[in-house]
Amino acid sequence: MSALPLLAISAAAPEPEPFHPPSLSEFFPEVFLLTDPTAVGLSGAEEPIFGLNRIMLIRFLAVAVMMLILWLAVRNMRIVPTRFQAGAEFLLGFVRQNVIIDTLGEKDGRRFMPVLMAMFFGILAMNITGIIPFLNIAGTSVIGMPLVLALVAYVLFIYAGLKKHPGAFLKNSLFPSGVPWPIYFIVTPIEFLSTFILRPVTLALRLLMNMVAGHLLLVLCFAATHFFFLSMLAYGDFLGLLGVGTLAFGLAFTLFEILVAVLQAYVFTYLTAVYIQLALADEH
Repeated sequence: MSALPLLAISAAAPEPEPFHPPSLSEFFPEVFLLTDPTAVGLSGAEEPIFGLNRIMLIRFLAVAVMMLILWLAVRNMRIVPTRFQAGAEFLLGFVRQNVIIDTLGEKDGRRFMPVLMAMFFGILAMNITGIIPFLNIAGTSVIGMPLVLALVAYVLFIYAGLKKHPGAFLKNSLFPSGVPWPIYFIVTPIEFLSTFILRPVTLALRLLMNMVAGHLLLVLCFAATHFFFLSMLAYGDFLGLLGVGTLAFGLAFTLFEILVAVLQAYVFTYLTAVYIQLALADEH
């Protein structure tokens, strides 16, 4: 009879909260709608006139903060720069020289520098939001933004080729010289796919997949830490000490994700510059 109260207490005790792994649903957050109370649809609900979700708000915030940082860095330039100015000059000089000028040369580099600079810093700003507390997701982790950026790169290198070689760009891109004409039945479709289809697709998918994978890894580590500490260790299960390991992995992946954010901005901008350079090459 004495065991009955213990059974009753154990049955009434709350059970640990189950572990909730990350899923792709996190990349499709709820939309915040601005509705018009004077317009009612067929369903009886107010008609939406504007809508944003969390990722769209993060994109606007990232671009606004990056523009503010760059403006503050260059608005009062000094001969002896402050640390803030020196850091901004290092980044701007790195992109200018190592990505743009070294790839396109001085003349063509100056022509395409504004859009390539904007591309690099825009991607960097939206990538880095994936590790910022309370934002925790990259603005480039949904396909829309990588597709827009890839479309910009696509238009840039086709525009560069058509402007420099208006009569020969498309011909030499699809029908490279020195190839026997029967081989064109094989070479031309391959050139079309690789130049005009795979270039923008791989640009978009490379950026997207890296940001999605990084977010899922971080969420997995920190969700596991929360589970081990607050759902297991708090209830006396010493397996909850595994949360120390998942927390350490989460912090390490955060540092790695910073590197990935910068690297993906560099790779995207560099490949765009390379595609422009190939379109400007004299053999066209």
